[in-house]
Amino acid sequence: MSTLRPALLTDHYELTMISAALRDGTADRRCVFEVFTRRLPTGRRYGVVAGTGRLVELIRDFRFDADEVDFLRRTGVVDEQAAAWLRDYRFTGDVHGYAEGELFFPGSPILTVSGGFAECVVLETLVLSVLNHDCAVAAAAARMVTAARGRTLIEMGSRRAHEEAAVAAARAAYLAGFRFTSNLAAGQRYGIPTAGTAAHAFTLLHDDERAAFASQVATLGKDTTLLVDTYDITQGIRNAIAVAGPELRAVRIDSGDLAVIAQQSRELLDSLGATETKIIVSGDLDEYSIAALAAEPVDMYGAGTSVVTGSGAPTAGLVYKLVEVDGRAVVKRSEQKATIGGRKVAVRRHKPTGTATEEVIVPQGEPERQPNDRLLQRPLLTGGEPVELPTLDESREHLRQCLISIPWEGLKLSAGDPAVPVTVVPAHRAGKS
Repeated sequence: MSTLRPALLTDHYELTMISAALRDGTADRRCVFEVFTRRLPTGRRYGVVAGTGRLVELIRDFRFDADEVDFLRRTGVVDEQAAAWLRDYRFTGDVHGYAEGELFFPGSPILTVSGGFAECVVLETLVLSVLNHDCAVAAAAARMVTAARGRTLIEMGSRRAHEEAAVAAARAAYLAGFRFTSNLAAGQRYGIPTAGTAAHAFTLLHDDERAAFASQVATLGKDTTLLVDTYDITQGIRNAIAVAGPELRAVRIDSGDLAVIAQQSRELLDSLGATETKIIVSGDLDEYSIAALAAEPVDMYGAGTSVVTGSGAPTAGLVYKLVEVDGRAVVKRSEQKATIGGRKVAVRRHKPTGTATEEVIVPQGEPERQPNDRLLQRPLLTGGEPVELPTLDESREHLRQCLISIPWEGLKLSAGDPAVPVTVVPAHRAGKS
């Protein structure tokens, strides 16, 4: 089955709203929608913006072809007036948002979509499905990068995710600071370095462990990684060095008490003269288990399930809400889900040293700018056309700098307040810059 085009990656009710709005004449009213979260996942102190690079391309290509419109008309999802509108659909509005790799907090207006009601509302599910997934993965991956304290991380979670989600997750993890992915599609699409050698099945295929290692070394050379825990780890390490010599690049351990095994493995490798052979560990690692290994002789971590599932928070909890109609602020007043009306402007406030101190958000106005403020929103699409965006590597560096800028308490894995407080300034108090 071929991959679905982005137009049908949406919810039924978006198109019924369009049908009604076209019929009553409100479809073209100028509207502003904003994407934000009311709260961070439990235990998290920051969110990471990820997926906007993918989203911009999907919005650019968001069209309804003849077969799709026929399906929607035939099944009664839309009437003929809406079907005609969908045949000609192209997003012509504007999208502004936080840069990919930026941090966000409760209330941060990370994406602003403006244009006619119908052309904006039809993007709701697409926007949220991309950002909720990618932001969740990037936040979890960023915490793992912090826990790794400069050691290399490889993303290897493709088999624990939907095939397309796996590619997006690899991209988000790389943005967050992972150095490699095992996913070849991510390597092709985004230029992410890929890595991988062999699974336990390759060892089991051969008559004995040494034969498997010899085959791998004969094919890949000594600059490879041998998986040594299929049978007995100690004997596996001895076999690996016997076959490859002390110049073997690395051994990988995928099971057991990794803290104890890493120490024992390092001692054994050194005793065999393999003092430069690296130790790679994998097996259901998350940010907490990585942090617990900080004092152990581990050189690289392979993380899979916890990365692609957001390490217990598989969605960023983002919502897409209408905040302005024809220049007038609109407000949802539900007691549990109140929103702040009006288009927002946000700045990140910093000390002269570069440490972030506050995020200031102003509805329907501009904050009074201070010397070390940084404006957070930037254009992503103008008149429906993408603007030139930073590269993935540039966004990766942007996130690294953002994480350096927050107070050190904000990097803790323990529960606590958001790393940077958010202040919403009432519109009547906002001054022009």
